[in-house]
Amino acid sequence: MVEQCIIVGGSHAGAQVAISLRQEGWDGNILIISDEPCLPYHRPPLSKGFVSGDKTLNDILLRPADYYQTRNIEFLHNVTVLDIDRPNKQLVCSDGETRRYSKLALTTGAQVRKLDLPGAELAGVHYLRNAQDAQAIRRTAVNAESAVIVGGGYIGLELAASFRKAGMHVTVLEMSQRILARVAASELAEFYTRVHEEEGVKIVTGTSAASFIGSHHVDNNVDTQPSATDSSKVVGVLGTDGKDYAADIVIIGVGVIPNTDIAAKAGLQVNNGIVVNEYAQTSDADIVAAGDCTFHPNALLGRSLRLESVPNATEQAKSAAASLCNKQKLYASLPWFWSDQFDLKLQIAGVNHGYDRVVVRGDAQTTRSIAVFYLKQNNVIAVDCVNRAPEFAVIKKALSKNLKLRVEELANESIKPKELIIESDV
Repeated sequence: MVEQCIIVGGSHAGAQVAISLRQEGWDGNILIISDEPCLPYHRPPLSKGFVSGDKTLNDILLRPADYYQTRNIEFLHNVTVLDIDRPNKQLVCSDGETRRYSKLALTTGAQVRKLDLPGAELAGVHYLRNAQDAQAIRRTAVNAESAVIVGGGYIGLELAASFRKAGMHVTVLEMSQRILARVAASELAEFYTRVHEEEGVKIVTGTSAASFIGSHHVDNNVDTQPSATDSSKVVGVLGTDGKDYAADIVIIGVGVIPNTDIAAKAGLQVNNGIVVNEYAQTSDADIVAAGDCTFHPNALLGRSLRLESVPNATEQAKSAAASLCNKQKLYASLPWFWSDQFDLKLQIAGVNHGYDRVVVRGDAQTTRSIAVFYLKQNNVIAVDCVNRAPEFAVIKKALSKNLKLRVEELANESIKPKELIIESDV
């Protein structure tokens, strides 16, 4: 009987598992089951070039259709896996079919965290996670003059930048006392607040959405007041500060939740994600997992964590594919991320969890180019680089190879970035 590997999820990780399987020598069938109608695509552009209309779906595909065809990688679109029958190695699917697997890869990603608020069902209130979401946002945005973004994280700020560049009046509501509260130091938050406000974005902190206001109805020539329960189009947001914020379009970006339900129901170990080892293997020898849905160890960081990152999804998928082919490829890559807003290119290396000191390189008050170093016990553990590619390259290399840095010179711009490394990796 021909072996079949089924990959659940048409994500970055899912596509990479399939590609790497062939590279590792898997000669059996490969089937990717995706709940989306299209081939796997780059997700970072969704909040930027795609939602603005500058890019089409074809522009952001990870690979063209013929790439998969020539490698005998098959897709099943618009289908969800409901259950994993591990004893019989079968999947129960939403189309009523059961499908047998020899090996299984879970690349189920994550879903947006939703707000249960009055008016959340109004037309014009959106979340952004996939291409269909972005297409819906683009359709609404075409005629929109004002936007409210609920959540001051990176996705929210990227959308704010995209909408502002399109000429909209944009307001960001952030429930914390500053933007980027969960992911960055206050120094970087203040920098981004300044730039966004210079670009005309209104940022309101300490405030979130209390309800969404629908367009009012006219009945017997009597205007009724806008109500959060109108089944119509959104026209505004009532903030928790008691103020109304006008909005022709609303985007809610308050985090994501890993998709672990089918793994948990199947008895796989789950803890803030599907638990895997350094080879992307789950507690079942024939099942691997990769990407946003996993909780995994990282030897470079010395701890386990869950990451929402394209590089993580790609590299972990390579380890997963090797494991499916009975090989070992250790996953211990340095986490890195990026974000594009206006003319700012942010590149992040490392994870700043547990930092006790911050050092800023560059003028954060007037320029658009800084590097924010995160230190723990006088060692650099991460860096946020805005329009600072040389610093990013140097620190990424240093963290990946455990090289020592001249901590006392981090803020000294007369010292070239490459001179910040004390030890050579030769």
